[in-house]
Amino acid sequence: MKARTPVAAGTEEVLRRFNQVFLDHDPAPLAALVDEHCVIENTTPAPDGARMVGREACVALWTQIATAPGTYFTPEDLIVMGERGIILWRYHWGTEPAGSLRGVNLMRVRDGRIVEALGYVKGS
Repeated sequence: MKARTPVAAGTEEVLRRFNQVFLDHDPAPLAALVDEHCVIENTTPAPDGARMVGREACVALWTQIATAPGTYFTPEDLIVMGERGIILWRYHWGTEPAGSLRGVNLMRVRDGRIVEALGYVKGS
């Protein structure tokens, strides 16, 4: 088994803390996790998703998602390769399976902060 590099370990820690924001519905840690030049490509609207640039815009979007009433995430997997991470998740807005969807975020972390997040969902 290949040893985890310091870069990969740092990326994993940042992404675990990021996931915890959504599990706890507490966006307070986001400002410390997001780089001032962060870029998000959101899952909506189709076909390309909205693009947010800068810490303020990215934190605002993730705060809105993390605090949406009646919703929650189930993390499915976290895969880390150096400064890149893949977060597989399921987003729930109800109690029935039809009240959820699966998605993935392709993340990049540099110097302990998220610099890029590309979101994709499974659609019909």
